[in-house]
Amino acid sequence: MITKNQVKYIQSLSHKKFRDEESLFVAEGPKIIAEFLAMPHMQAVEIYGTPEWWANEPAGRTAEWAKEISESELERISFLKSPNQVLGIFRKPDLSVVPGGWQLILDGISDPGNLGTLIRIADWFGVQQVICSADCADAFNPKVVQSTMASIGRVEIVYTNLVDYVRAHAHRNFYAAVLDGIPLKDVRQHGPSALVIGNESHGIRPELMKELNHPVTIPRHGSAESLNAAVAAGIILSHLVE
Repeated sequence: MITKNQVKYIQSLSHKKFRDEESLFVAEGPKIIAEFLAMPHMQAVEIYGTPEWWANEPAGRTAEWAKEISESELERISFLKSPNQVLGIFRKPDLSVVPGGWQLILDGISDPGNLGTLIRIADWFGVQQVICSADCADAFNPKVVQSTMASIGRVEIVYTNLVDYVRAHAHRNFYAAVLDGIPLKDVRQHGPSALVIGNESHGIRPELMKELNHPVTIPRHGSAESLNAAVAAGIILSHLVE
């Protein structure tokens, strides 16, 4: 049976302050938990699963971190509207990406769902490092983690001052997603490169835009004012990443 203190502790991990202090995060659902448990570098602290979950995961049932709870108990600790069999607490991964590959740079992505989808898109295209401005949503927010569908365990997330970062890496090609750049079909990338995606409403902030050397645009054929940040990133990366 889960205790009130356990419930309180798990709920505290909905706050960035406590996630940072403990270096922990919460993930939920059979698919995400199974993927994390299969990653050698991911360390489980507690796994709270229903009898249905443990029936399909007998190998982990005797682990020190294994906890069996009822569906009603899962509802008490879950951050989802519809809890799904299992909730896990994990240590934040310590990923060290070898420099030189593609990067995704995110400027002011405040929506957790958008950030999670962008991390998942980066993983799809083999982009192992996502560089975020300080005002992006926290990558280990439960909503972000769910949206990544376990990609957060494979992609390194770095928070930094983007203007300083770009200046320090001037040897790279920085492709900025804008509305008035070079049409994507005319872009031929080469060398170490990064795609820069701006805020959902305001785009890339002016002081950062001044430092970027390759503005690119997805040609518009209809009347939509703009594209969702994650959709734009997926289209551009599908064209540029080889």
